[in-house]
Amino acid sequence: MGGRGRRETVSGWFVFALALFTWEVVGRIFPTLYFPPFSRVLKGLWTTMLSTEVVLGHLVPSLRRMAIGYLIAVFLGVSVGGLLGSRQFLFRIVEPVLEFLRAIPPPVLIPFALLLLGLGDPGKIMVITFGSLWPILLNTIDGTRNVSETFKDTARLFGRSRAEIAWQVVVPAALPQVFSGMRTSVSIALIMIVVSEMIASSDGLGYYILRAQRMFDIPVVYSGIFLLGLMGYALNTLFVRLEDFILGWHRGYTAKTI
Repeated sequence: MGGRGRRETVSGWFVFALALFTWEVVGRIFPTLYFPPFSRVLKGLWTTMLSTEVVLGHLVPSLRRMAIGYLIAVFLGVSVGGLLGSRQFLFRIVEPVLEFLRAIPPPVLIPFALLLLGLGDPGKIMVITFGSLWPILLNTIDGTRNVSETFKDTARLFGRSRAEIAWQVVVPAALPQVFSGMRTSVSIALIMIVVSEMIASSDGLGYYILRAQRMFDIPVVYSGIFLLGLMGYALNTLFVRLEDFILGWHRGYTAKTI
């Protein structure tokens, strides 16, 4: 990261700290039950993170469901998307079905998942998988279809087999777009786990926040929301680091061609 990038990062954190300071000041000047000062929220967050009951009883189950649903979505999206992207006739056959299914809001499937799979983890994992699938699937299809024919023809001239072309040409060329879909799906998976746990669950962060709201424990509600924000930021940061590690060659190539 260059000097300009570091300055922008510092500026971004300064703005974030300023927003929290403003929150604290407004919460103290205009005290109300529904908008506590940030210091009270921070205290609630600290208590939450030190509570074994909350961490093991709510945070861990949410992360487990999210991880399983997301990994299933990655497997299905990459495998099915790669197949459809490389077989044009097959993509035209299933395209109407895909367009119909992706237009369905994932939360709508929660009642269906409850009827089909019950109140346990499978129904929630199903909803997470369905919601997270589409960015990965569609980006994989587009990334595979948009691989330059020149690259493929060049590989054929060098005597590469179809399998070698797929692995050595198509996969590297499609990976940047695939990772873009995977990164988007991380946020969707986090959203879907919270929504599913708020509607039908006896544990998880969604249930924890909803229970606090029903008990009018407003600082805990805010601390739960703040924790979700921290989780989303941490997951996105980890994914960016992984993407930089795996696709460092692509970023270097892009920088040279711009």
